Amino acid sequence: MLVIGLTGGIASGKSTVSLLLKKKGAVIIDADEIARHIMQPGKPAWIKVVNHFGQQIINEDKDIDRSRLADIVFSDKEQLKLLNSFTHPEIINEIKERLEHYKSLQEKVIILDAALLLEVGLHRVVDEVWVVEVDEKIQLERLMAREKNLDVKQAMDRIKSQMPQKEKIRYAHRVIDNSGSIEDTKVQVDKIWREISNSG
Repeated sequence: MLVIGLTGGIASGKSTVSLLLKKKGAVIIDADEIARHIMQPGKPAWIKVVNHFGQQIINEDKDIDRSRLADIVFSDKEQLKLLNSFTHPEIINEIKERLEHYKSLQEKVIILDAALLLEVGLHRVVDEVWVVEVDEKIQLERLMAREKNLDVKQAMDRIKSQMPQKEKIRYAHRVIDNSGSIEDTKVQVDKIWREISNSG
């Protein structure tokens, strides 16, 4: 059994790598999906976030408008810290529960897909850290293509709000370069998958 922490900066292509690994039979614990789950209307984290940031961040369905909230927190480090203090403990608990569940099922490869893996200390619960890296210029282009309403400053604020890529790579057992084509990435993932399959 191998537990892998998969991380990388925003718009680095982490989800692409995660999908390639899923196709190979790995089970995925997706921190983003968990974050959405704990922020459903009426849940404890939702209540804390709405109480602090106000009604302006929710839409007619009472869902939190992620882009409105992002505009607030990515331009103000203190607000981002506060948001994280409301959400991270619950996300981490849910991740740990799912990890135990998959371990009890004797899954061979478990991927913990989390942008903030290192920042919140989750690298301590995995066997290996894999970092998806991307050239910063490409990262900026991909982020702005994905989030159509961002200007360059807003996009850079989001990139800079995370741990620098160089810092992440210092923790990495393996680095996947996603600056090229999907085919280039696939070749790297295939090679790593063969290595971990043979070592097991």
